[in-house]
Amino acid sequence: MNMNEVVGRDDLLLLTLDTLRYDVAQEAWRQGCTPNLARRMPPTGWEPRHTPGSFTYAAHAAFFAGFLPTPAYPGNHPRLFAMQFPGSATATADTCVLQADNLVTGLAERGYQTICIGGVGFFNKCSPLGRVFPALFAESYWSKELGVADPESTANQVRLAAQVLSRLPRERRVFLFLNISALHQPNCFYLTGAREDTLDSHRAALEYVDRELPPLFAALAERNSGFGVVCSDHGTAYGEEGYIGHRLAHPVVWTVPYAEIFWEKRP
Repeated sequence: MNMNEVVGRDDLLLLTLDTLRYDVAQEAWRQGCTPNLARRMPPTGWEPRHTPGSFTYAAHAAFFAGFLPTPAYPGNHPRLFAMQFPGSATATADTCVLQADNLVTGLAERGYQTICIGGVGFFNKCSPLGRVFPALFAESYWSKELGVADPESTANQVRLAAQVLSRLPRERRVFLFLNISALHQPNCFYLTGAREDTLDSHRAALEYVDRELPPLFAALAERNSGFGVVCSDHGTAYGEEGYIGHRLAHPVVWTVPYAEIFWEKRP
C-alpha cells in the first residue's frame, strides 16, 4: 500500500485500545465475541506486533513519531509514516514521509483537521504531562466521562467523536485519534460479580468496547472513505511469572494486537 496515495485522499483514524493484550484480543476474535471489529479485519484476525513502548506515554510518543507497532518476526519492516531524518532504514517509496517532528503536525500541514479524543491519564489535560499529546492536535477533548473510571467511557468517547465529525465540512480531510480507556484498569466492572481486575474482566471490557464502536465507523463512513490503524499501545500482566501491570519487559506487555482497516464512504 502506497501511503502517499492515501494521505490527502482519505480520512485517517488511529484507534488505540489502551492496554489490550494480543492473546486476549485474538481469542475473543476466534470465538466470535468481537464481531464489529472482526468484520473490518483480515480473515486471520489480529496481527501480533511488538510495541515500541511498554506503557502509554512511551508507546504513543513513538506512534506520533511514525513508529507504529512492528511486525513480530525478523525483517526490515517498512513503515506507513515517517518523519524526515537522515539514515532511516524503514522509510520506503511507499512511506508517507512528513517534514515535521511529529505525525499530527505533519498531517495538519497536509491539510488535515487533527482531532484527539482522550482516554487514559496521559491525555486528560489535567497536568503539564497530561497536556503534551493533546497539544499536538487542533482539537482535543477529555472529561471524566471519557476516562478509566467511567464504565460507559467508550460509549461516551464514540458519541463525542461522532458529534465532532458531524460539525466538520465533508471536503475537509480528518485525522482522528481516539484513545480507548475501558481496557485499562479498573475493568472489573465489566464482569458481573467481579471485585478485582482479571484476564476475564479484561476480555469483558474488550467485548464492551466492541459493542460501542459501530456509531464511530458509521460517522466516519458518512464523511468520506478512509484508512485506519487499530492497535494496542501495550499489554498488561495479570500475575504471569509474578508480574502485575505494565511498564515492564514481559511478552504479554510487548506483544500487541494490530490491524489496518478501510472503509468506504456511505452513498
